[in-house]
Amino acid sequence: MLKYLLILMLFFGNYLNAETFSKEASNEPILVQKGEEKHWCPVCGMNIKKFYKTSHTSTLENGTPRQYCSIRCLAKDKEEYGIDENNIKVIDAKHEKLIDAKKAFYVIGSKVKGTMSMTSKLAFEKELDAKEFIKQYGGKIASFAEALKEAQNSLKEDDKNTKNKKIKKIYPMGKKIFEKLCNQDIDPTDYIEINELKADIKNNKLCKRLDEKKLQAVSLYLWDVKRFGDLDSIKNKVEVEEREKCPVCGMFVAKYPRWAAQIFYKHGDHEHKFSFDGVKDMMKFYFNPKKWGEYPVSKDMISKILVTDYYSQEAIDGIKAFYVIGSDVYGPMGNELIPFISENDAKIFKNDHDGTKIVSFDKIIENEVYKLDE
Repeated sequence: MLKYLLILMLFFGNYLNAETFSKEASNEPILVQKGEEKHWCPVCGMNIKKFYKTSHTSTLENGTPRQYCSIRCLAKDKEEYGIDENNIKVIDAKHEKLIDAKKAFYVIGSKVKGTMSMTSKLAFEKELDAKEFIKQYGGKIASFAEALKEAQNSLKEDDKNTKNKKIKKIYPMGKKIFEKLCNQDIDPTDYIEINELKADIKNNKLCKRLDEKKLQAVSLYLWDVKRFGDLDSIKNKVEVEEREKCPVCGMFVAKYPRWAAQIFYKHGDHEHKFSFDGVKDMMKFYFNPKKWGEYPVSKDMISKILVTDYYSQEAIDGIKAFYVIGSDVYGPMGNELIPFISENDAKIFKNDHDGTKIVSFDKIIENEVYKLDE
């Protein structure tokens, strides 16, 4: 009997220890992103301060700083965007400072609940601190490479578990909040990342005052459901398969339906398409496909080009479209060529958004396309 009680005490003692460990920053957190969206993860929208002790930072290949709630979201961003692997930092879970992730000692599989993952992964600058943590919470020591591999291997399963939770609880809650407390004109396709949407809702009072839990719920509903649900009503849209990647930047095109573009190449009786997350990347491929891989295609094989009209969100003939260059509206890859079905629509947009000029497809110059990246 005594042995049984001791086992129970040990079990509940460990459980309570795990429950009392807080991932939240004890002081003002170090935030590396720009703008008001810096408070949230750009991948999942989670609050960085609340999950500070599992937070990681890096930069996109274009130098844009990113901060994630977890190594899981870093792995997701690495898969979808591509990040600078030589510039990854992590918060030391004990001292709450940014350290070089590749030099850190990770503890994998402790009793502390994982962030966006079933398996927890926390980092420490000193091996001794990691070992002390293991004595209290369990787990095993691993390198950054091992922790990242673990995160990458579990992405599919973690995404599935997260999606099930969203469908059962979060989306219904978010829908209810949106319909009762928010401006019904919020258009989630106006934003590139979920953290930008959250920042706008909070700072511009697009909803009545919401705590972080409700703000996350309504943002996820808008981002995951309404953003694509509204587009489902469009009969003639650029159809992109879920796992299609842009051959130029490597991003998943289906994440950015507002900007989707395609080139179709015909080989005899076979037609093959390439999808892009914006006209800019499409044109880079159009001018020189072999720069992006061993693609056996050429301009004389093109059967059609589709782009997404900015106003209607419908698929239109890219060769007949009109494009605004140099506006204050940005796509997933920054400055873009914004397509319109009519020149009049292009003129209205140019005037409203400080565009520099309007061009037809045949007047697009390769050098000007690359200048948009400067």
